[in-house]
Amino acid sequence: MKKQEAGYSLLMILTNVDHKLNVAEDMVVRKWLEENFDKKGDLDHCMQKISALPETDYPVYFQKQMEVFYSDSTAADRLRLLHFAMDLIKADGKITKEENTFFDLLYNAWSGDNIE
Repeated sequence: MKKQEAGYSLLMILTNVDHKLNVAEDMVVRKWLEENFDKKGDLDHCMQKISALPETDYPVYFQKQMEVFYSDSTAADRLRLLHFAMDLIKADGKITKEENTFFDLLYNAWSGDNIE
């Protein structure tokens, strides 16, 4: 459960840093998590928490969720999340500076997993 909730939080912050969060993105993220991780978390609660979070707190919250996901995942889980995160931020045809910054945090933190 922790892995799915942390993954959701990471992905939703990535989709929200460009100030263009929409329901379609939320549904794509939820569907992907359901297909890739067995245990279900309380994703509505996670969304409420992210929605109430000031953007200035995103980096600290993002870092915490990275740690939670890492501790409850395998290298393969992290690789799948990274690939999906990249696809997600590229979907609109433009990767913003903020999206790139947060994606780099993930990639650099997990690069010891021999991620290609």
